[in-house]
Amino acid sequence: MKKLESWLETLTLEHTPNFKECVSFLGEYFPLLNAFAETEQDKIWHAEGDVAIHTDMVLNQLYDLLRSDANHIVGAKRQILILSALLHDIAKPLTTRRKEIAGTERVVASKHEEVGASYLATKLIELPLEHKSIMTIMGLVGFHQVPKLLVVRNKSYCDYFHLSLNADLELLYWLELADMKGRICQDLEKQVDLLEQFRMFAEDYELWSVEDPTKSILNSIQVKPSHSEQAYINGYAVRQLANDQISMAEEALAKNYQGSKTYSHLYVMCGISGSGKSTWIAKNLEGFEIISLDEIREELNGKRDCLKSRGQMLQLAKSRLKIALASKRNVVWDATNIRKDFRKIICDLGLNYGALITIVAFQIKEGSLRANNNSREHAIDDDIISNQINKLEWPSFTEGHRMLTIGDKGVVLSKQGTFM
Repeated sequence: MKKLESWLETLTLEHTPNFKECVSFLGEYFPLLNAFAETEQDKIWHAEGDVAIHTDMVLNQLYDLLRSDANHIVGAKRQILILSALLHDIAKPLTTRRKEIAGTERVVASKHEEVGASYLATKLIELPLEHKSIMTIMGLVGFHQVPKLLVVRNKSYCDYFHLSLNADLELLYWLELADMKGRICQDLEKQVDLLEQFRMFAEDYELWSVEDPTKSILNSIQVKPSHSEQAYINGYAVRQLANDQISMAEEALAKNYQGSKTYSHLYVMCGISGSGKSTWIAKNLEGFEIISLDEIREELNGKRDCLKSRGQMLQLAKSRLKIALASKRNVVWDATNIRKDFRKIICDLGLNYGALITIVAFQIKEGSLRANNNSREHAIDDDIISNQINKLEWPSFTEGHRMLTIGDKGVVLSKQGTFM
């Protein structure tokens, strides 16, 4: 580990490792890197060849930028950019397939960005990195295709703000500039121009090189004497602004005035079995009503792991959630919730009842997950843990109003949003 730690430290300085060297240090932590050379790419979008060739070219282009236009990017941010360039296509071996487009067979890798970010969630924490760096890398990998799309689709401020809540826009620009220049394609000049327009809009919207994009926006609405009311106003202001429901933060004061007076907290757990969700709830959410899908399964079927009556189980759970939210009681939805569409159903219910929604995401090393599961009273099969890891869809801050990331032994790794 010391050798790896020393190598990672060189990335904060002036070291410029090629793809082969990176794989020699990180291949055991990210096995998909070893499959890059066998993963094809579309000949029109990537005439240079396979993913390994492309990634090596991207790294070289990034080093050129770091020596010139981006020479102000140093230290931890330099390390973040290099690792993001190495890992930006990490999920292509999983997502690449052939598809007919306009009568021609093409090679596509749909959703490789978000799949990649989720893959990294349980892998990056094995490295000796600051957690802030880990989350920044995941954001860059998970959203690296978005900048050009915002320009092509003529998106407005809210969309740039939404993106800024999930990824560093300046680092995203440098990563994508290297990504585009590190390939051979016919429309390179057009693609680079889209990135320049993205940078122009990000700067105009004052979202460029900003540590916390919510800070300046929320400054003008810190008017509530009650911390509870202010947390609610802040949470709804950010989410509504990011989803184009308001055009300026001040609108949130009137729009959410009544809701801030009396509301319920809805905590939505997200974590693979063995993460320690139930233990964390017992220690941190005293007095909350707990809706546990495991307990409801046991209630209906006599066993926690029995999957019979799934529809009835979900209906009963949602009915109890609605009753709690309607009564303004604090409630926690205790389930793995590893899929985004499952979380959305619960978050939408929370929004309908005016709850303040907190996503609690558990980011635990794979070895710890398996050890924790084996020591539990209700342990599950090891292959189920593997399946959950493969299906994990890491949550984004904008799914709710606030987000907590929890590590081993219940340690808080990061907070996003206003907490009292």
